[in-house]
Formats: sequence, C-alpha cells, structure tokens
Amino acid sequence: MAETSDDSPDVEKLYEYGERLNDAKDKFQHASDYEAILKATEEGSVKVKQLAAQLVPKFFKYFPTLSDRALNRHLELCEDDELGVRVQAIRGLPLLCKENPKHLPRIVDALGLLLLPAGETVERDAVHKALMTLLRQDIKTSLTVLFKHIGSTDEPSTEEIIYEPSTVESIREKVLCFIRDKVFPIKAELLKPQEQMERHITDLVKKSLQDVTGAEFKLFMDFLRSLSLFGQNAPVERVQELVEIIEGQADLDAQFNVSDGDHIDRLISCLHMALPFFMRGASSNRFLNYLNKNIVPVFDKLPEERKVDLLKNLAECSPYVTPQDSRQLLPSVVQLLKKHMVRRKVEEINFTFIECLLYIFHHLAHKTPNATNSLCGYKIVTGQPSDRLGEDFSEYYKDFTERLRTIDDLTKAMVKKLNRGMTEHNKAMAAAKTDEEKDIIKRQNQNSTIGLQTCNNILALIQPLHSKSPSFIGDRKINLSWKEAAKPSVPTIAPVAGKKRAAAATNGLGTHIAKKGRGVGGLQNQLVNRALEGLYRGRGGRTSGRGRGWGGRGRGRGGGFC
Repeated sequence: MAETSDDSPDVEKLYEYGERLNDAKDKFQHASDYEAILKATEEGSVKVKQLAAQLVPKFFKYFPTLSDRALNRHLELCEDDELGVRVQAIRGLPLLCKENPKHLPRIVDALGLLLLPAGETVERDAVHKALMTLLRQDIKTSLTVLFKHIGSTDEPSTEEIIYEPSTVESIREKVLCFIRDKVFPIKAELLKPQEQMERHITDLVKKSLQDVTGAEFKLFMDFLRSLSLFGQNAPVERVQELVEIIEGQADLDAQFNVSDGDHIDRLISCLHMALPFFMRGASSNRFLNYLNKNIVPVFDKLPEERKVDLLKNLAECSPYVTPQDSRQLLPSVVQLLKKHMVRRKVEEINFTFIECLLYIFHHLAHKTPNATNSLCGYKIVTGQPSDRLGEDFSEYYKDFTERLRTIDDLTKAMVKKLNRGMTEHNKAMAAAKTDEEKDIIKRQNQNSTIGLQTCNNILALIQPLHSKSPSFIGDRKINLSWKEAAKPSVPTIAPVAGKKRAAAATNGLGTHIAKKGRGVGGLQNQLVNRALEGLYRGRGGRTSGRGRGWGGRGRGRGGGFC
C-alpha cells in the first residue's frame, strides 16, 4: 500500500476537488483542482487512488491541455499493485475517449496489453467490457489497433514499450482469444456498415497470416467463412479469394523438398481446408499442378501416413477437377494405380491406396475419357483428334485389365476374411468378461466394418472397367470409406506435437492386408483432421526457413493457443 506524503490529498480533500469541479460552470478555471487529482494518482493511498480513478475520466474532456498527462497517470493506475485500483482505472478508460476519439487508438492498444496481466476474473471482465465499449464506439479503428498485436501491420504499438519475445507472444495469444470469444460471436452487431467492415477485417486477417500456426490459420479461415462477404450466396470470385489465401499458406511458390515434412504437412492440410471451396466452384488448378509436378513423382518417398492423407484429399477433390486439369493429372494417377494394383497375388497390399486411386481415376477419366486410350488401352470414341483410335494400345489394355482382375480377386478374398473375422468377434464378444475386452472387440468390429466398406468400394469401382469401352463414374454415389467410418467407442486422441502417432494406427487394412496368420485386427483408417487442428508432430517451430512456417513463430503449441 502506498504511503501518503504530508502534502498529498486525503479522500475528503479529493471529494472537495471533485465537488468543486462538478458545480463549476467554467470548469477550465479550476485546472488546479484537476491537477491536484492527477497528483493524487501518484502519491495517494489506495482509497485516494480509487477515487482519483473515477474523477480523472469524469473531468478529462474539460482540460485538453492536461490530456496527455492525465492519460499517462490514468494508465499508470491500470498497472497499480492494488487490484481495486486497477479495476476502477480500467473501467474508466472508455470515458477518456468518449468525446476525445483521438485518444482511442492509444487506449485500445493499452487495453490489448492489459489482457495479459488480467488474471483475476473481475479485472479480466473489466478489460473485456472496456474493449467492447470502444469496439462499439469505433469498430474500424479499434480492430485495426488490436490486430497490430497479432502482427497485421508493420506499425509499432502506440505504447512505446519493448517487451521480451515471449511476452509479445503471450499478448498476441490473449488478443486472438479475445477476438475469437468476444468479437466473432457478435460480428453481425459490430461490423457495420457490413460490406465495408467485412472487407476491412478481411484485409486485416490477410496481413496477419504471414506467420501463424495451423490452429490460428483455421481460426482466421473460420472467421472469414462466417462473413456474409464469403457466404453461400457469394460469387465464385470471392470464393476463389479464400482459396488464394489458403494457397498462400500452402506455399505453392516454394521450391519443393521431399525431406521438408513441415511443408508437406501444411500442403496436405491446406488442400483439405480448400475442399469445401472447390465444391463451390473455386479452381483447384494451382494445387493440382503443384502436386502433379512435385509430390506425385516422389510419392514413394513420402512417409506412409502422408501418402494416405494425400490420396484421400485428392479423392475428395477429384469430382471438382476441370477437364483440362484432369487430362494433366490422369497419367500420374494411372502410373500410381499400376504400381499399387499388382499383377500377381501377394500377401501385402494397400487397399486404401487402391480405393483412393480408383475413385480419382473414375472422376478424372469421366471428364476426359479419350485420354484413357493411350494410358489404359480403352477404345473411347469422342470424335476428337485426341481419341488416337488408329493406334494400337492393346498391350496397355491387357496389362491394366489383368491388374484389375488380380485386385478384384484379392478384394473378394479379403471380404470373406473380414466377414469371418466379424463372426469371430461376435463370438468373442459373447465370451468377453471385462469392459476392456469388450472395448477391444468393438474397435476390431468397427475396423472390420471400415475395411468392408473399402473393399466394397473397390469392387464397385472395378466392375465398370472390365469393358474395352468402360463407363466412368462421374457422380458421388460411392461413399468413400473414411467418410462413412463408424465413430470409435473411445475418444480419438489427437497426436501431441513432438510425439509420433501410435504404430497401431497404421496396421491392418487402413494401410496393408495383414500377412497370413495375423488376423484382421487394427483396420482403422487415418482421418485427415490435422487441417482442423494444426498438429504437426515433432516440429515445435518454423523449420522451413521460408518465413511462413506452419509451426510458426517458434511457439510449438501444436493444436491450440488459448
């Protein structure tokens, strides 16, 4: 508690100054009383400071020549050792710019900084309410200032204080949480005029994406998607704008390095995030060209789970690929298909890969059927010079259909094996005595169900391809197995940054048929959800060195920031 000096005012004296100012018609003639109140903010007791924190904002507008001094003194009260003084001072901050809007940027900036030390509920609520008051007073200026703490501009904070990097980062996180929890839910009320303010905040968000984690990027994209500017009735060019933002995060201009796991993770996750916009007519051209040029040629060098994620995303994307992009991508898909559709029966095969590749093949071939003449030997007549009907591709046809028959036989054998396994699971369930045993059997049954869905999809995709002039599936009647996967009986735990995914997640039909004698357990598919969580295992900070790392800012937070 501060000690008062002999000449510092007591509470009664401060009340006297306040009453005199309150009663005076020409308040500017009583500047000495206001100066005495300002002095009390420095030297007074706790009660004196609390009262001063009420009086400084009340008469602030009447003494413009003392405004800078008064603002400085009041901000110092916001950092006082006593909670009561801080809370009272924080509550008074909006009054300082109610009729003096020139002070609003500095006060919003200060409140953004005060989000960090506000640990007590009453203090945190005071900061939140003060910020909301100023947002309602001038939404454009207030948001612009708040976004400076996130990194949306090169302009320095109006508070000329140098903080440690960790402190700057903590402030940034607090501001992000405030925007997420307080601004987003009432954006319809705050963002007026709507179109102008939605464009302004879109520009602020774009500037903030130079250095973000996956979780932060999802937060910003969710916010943009929620704006009327990009709503369901938005024109395609606005939807394309969102895709271009995602393309920027995917770093499609970067030199590709197969050993740069962070870039591959980010690329696949961004592709997944862009899928809803492809469904709305946005172009996938840049993504597909980059993948076709850089990723597909080194597919075998990718980590196993990245291969799965990549093919699943391409499968979901394939119905929306343009005919021109389909023609460019189809040769690479056929090449991968031939690599994974073996000609001889083997004990180990990746059914998920085959499901994805066949699904992609159908959708691409449906848009450019005559391209399959020179790739698979199919005699497709479209009347175009590119039909190449006069050339002999019979060897390609023989090779491709032989692979299809082999996969067809292996898939049917796996269906029988899975059905036998499910019968055994049912018997085991009846004999199980503990909840743990029952949970294990339930998961095995669910995995087998997913495996059956994968196999049934493969059989449905192979069936139309046996003819020399096959029909290609161009609709979405076939439900991809991971989209229909049953919910697990226990919560799926997201991988923690810095730790590898458990090996069990890659066993079984989700990646390979188990070798003979090992049974059919552990068939769970890996769902592509890192785009929604921002989780990249084992990479705490930016490793790419490109200035736009998905781990970002050296934070290593993985999936959350608040």
